[in-house]
Amino acid sequence: MARKLAKKNTKVQKVIKKVKPVSAVSHAAGAQPMVAPKGDYTEAVGRRKTATARVRLYHTAGDFVVNGLAIGQYFNTILHSPVLYNRPFEITDTKNQFAVTAKVSGSGAKAQMEAVIHGIARALVKFNPEYRLSLKQAGLLTRDDRMKETRKIGTGGKARRKRQSPKR
Repeated sequence: MARKLAKKNTKVQKVIKKVKPVSAVSHAAGAQPMVAPKGDYTEAVGRRKTATARVRLYHTAGDFVVNGLAIGQYFNTILHSPVLYNRPFEITDTKNQFAVTAKVSGSGAKAQMEAVIHGIARALVKFNPEYRLSLKQAGLLTRDDRMKETRKIGTGGKARRKRQSPKR
């Protein structure tokens, strides 16, 4: 009483994704690439989770650029982001005195922004060591080392899950 299973005639379809170049994507969204300033600068590295930001403070007034975009466009998904990334300048009373460029990689948008803030604070201390006390009291020079906990082998895919013990 075995039934014969009919074979399905299926054909494999190739899926071809059309990918726009990076420059076309940024221009299509209304984002215009920014040009980095020239001249003397102070450089520092900021970190948070797995995000790393290389920050340069140019000693002239200018724009705030992150990965080639204006910082408002790059961190537009984060609520109150202008207040957060301008905090080191407000504490040291140096707002609108520097042009800033940052190269950020790793982690998510929020951690990248916190890495940029950490890098700005470190660069301000390199520029003028008198700023160290006020930035330290505000907690901007402390690297937040909290990371995602790694998963353990044999625990069922979760970081803190325990092994199942046999009932019998």
